[in-house]
Amino acid sequence: MRSVLRPTLIFPEGAALARGREVVASSDATALTVENLRAAYRRGIFPWPGGVTAPIPWCCPRVRAVLVFDELTPGRTLEKAARKSGWSYSIDRAFPAVIAACAAASRPEQEGTWISPAVLEAYTALHRAGQAHSVEVWQGEDLVGGLYGVDAGGFFGGESMFHRVDNASKLAIWFLATYLRERGQAWMDIQQLTPHLARLGAREVTRAVFLAGLAKEIGVGRELFPPLSV
Repeated sequence: MRSVLRPTLIFPEGAALARGREVVASSDATALTVENLRAAYRRGIFPWPGGVTAPIPWCCPRVRAVLVFDELTPGRTLEKAARKSGWSYSIDRAFPAVIAACAAASRPEQEGTWISPAVLEAYTALHRAGQAHSVEVWQGEDLVGGLYGVDAGGFFGGESMFHRVDNASKLAIWFLATYLRERGQAWMDIQQLTPHLARLGAREVTRAVFLAGLAKEIGVGRELFPPLSV
């Protein structure tokens, strides 16, 4: 069987990254390796596929959306839902189901999904490597919401979320914020500001502010998630 050549991408760092273009590299899906993803996220870079066959841009936007946990504003409706839903929460119980549900979720603000089969495969491999994680919201044994994201080395950032019942994705974020705060993380990367996240208190910062904060967080060397059980 012919092996697939998987290129190693070289990403900018430091001042070159902070002052450079938003798209710092371009590749095809073969570059979506654990090694490239690990290197990218530690630098504040993420892939943003635009289609199944289109080149994949690796981005570090000049404006970045973040959620500072002390600024989280769930509101009375969400607090009431949390008290009365009877839902339970877990981490890494059903990563494949969560990322598949995120890929299938309808999003009026975008056409199709960026979570292609290649992305599904790549982030599932990153999950097996212990660096991509999921949060699940359960109604009994039914998965009703959740999210997944990447641990960049002691700093977790969200990638995508979904809900099948109202408020399930918001409560997944609230649960995750509590979990991360208990382990010393004070804020998280959410990449893009959406109305959904803005209502929870998310805001935008400049790339320079984001990269400085990311470097500080990674420098702490905290462990956020236990090793995956095999």
